[in-house]
Amino acid sequence: MALMQHDEWVGKVQALTRWPGRGPAERATRAVLTTLAERLPSGLAAHVADRLPPESAASIREVTDPAATGASRSAADRFGLTAFAGRIAGRTGTDEDTALREAGAVLEVLDAALAPELMEHVSGALPADIRELLPSGRATGGAT
Repeated sequence: MALMQHDEWVGKVQALTRWPGRGPAERATRAVLTTLAERLPSGLAAHVADRLPPESAASIREVTDPAATGASRSAADRFGLTAFAGRIAGRTGTDEDTALREAGAVLEVLDAALAPELMEHVSGALPADIRELLPSGRATGGAT
């Protein structure tokens, strides 16, 4: 599977969110990937980062890399959809409804960028309420 380029990634997020410019799509991508990395076990998050364009992967590595965080992190933060939306909204300066729309767009692009097996692992590590943001074919099984 070919690695999606960052410009292609941001363009897809921009198209899905219907933002008029690239800036909000870039912010949404960073915020959603950072928040997702906080929710996933660090090994899985690092594996996802390895499959993304470097600019997108940086948002995940900031959470999972002990050199960047100053601490080793192996367990996922346990939070549900409300906190997920709140963290994204705080990072993008939007409201929670907009954050959920942005999350859906970024997760759809992530789904297209990752191998189905890896996306299944991501889906399985998320609670049911966050999993609902994934493209409909992925919103099955998983953690609580």
